[in-house]
Amino acid sequence: MSNPKGLIYSFVAKGTVVLAEHTSYSGNFSTIAVQCLQRLPSNSTKYTYSCDGHTFNFLVDSGFVFLAVADEASGRSLPFVFLERVKDDFKQRYAASIISDGPHPLEDDADSDDDLFEDRFSIAYNLDREFGPKLKEHMQYCMSHPEEMSKIAKVKAQIAEVKGVMIDNIERVLDRGEKIELLVDKTENLQFQADSFQRQGRLLRRKMWFQNFQLKLIVGGSVVAFILIVWLVACGGFKC
Repeated sequence: MSNPKGLIYSFVAKGTVVLAEHTSYSGNFSTIAVQCLQRLPSNSTKYTYSCDGHTFNFLVDSGFVFLAVADEASGRSLPFVFLERVKDDFKQRYAASIISDGPHPLEDDADSDDDLFEDRFSIAYNLDREFGPKLKEHMQYCMSHPEEMSKIAKVKAQIAEVKGVMIDNIERVLDRGEKIELLVDKTENLQFQADSFQRQGRLLRRKMWFQNFQLKLIVGGSVVAFILIVWLVACGGFKC
């Protein structure tokens, strides 16, 4: 590879089919980019690979892959600001095709017959002819307005930071809500146990009172019977 500076190469792809591309430099950037494209993981939307002093920056959105190759000295901010501009422009121009629910000849799981190959080639050729120059315009604009790109990158970073803080706060509120619900459940359970204990206490007091009343009746009856027996013995009967 040669050692150009700034943004070097860019493409837009659907799956592994490159639809439009542009570079003003010679080199094997496109070959390495396609190899990286075929190995992209599926668990994120942003990736950066480094190779021979260059970064290969990928942005994935709605099944489309946007790539920017830049020299490492450019950092990651400039390539991704560029990719966001390209993505927004691409989606604005081809939104109707992107949101279509019908079968699309660029889908990777479609049948690979000759007619489909011709459809893919025709679509890719037309998009490259239409959108390739737009990639060039975006690259030139971003390279000629570094201060603006830097400000945009900072704003996006601040937005991402605020978004992260908000998500963290929401998770904390939800977690606090779960703890409050757990505390309410425990309070209700304690209240139920207290009510149950109070009912059992009332039943126990009634049982003890009834048993005490029975004991008093028995003792009182025994005293009366004893007095009656003594009186009968002393009087020799009921004639005293």
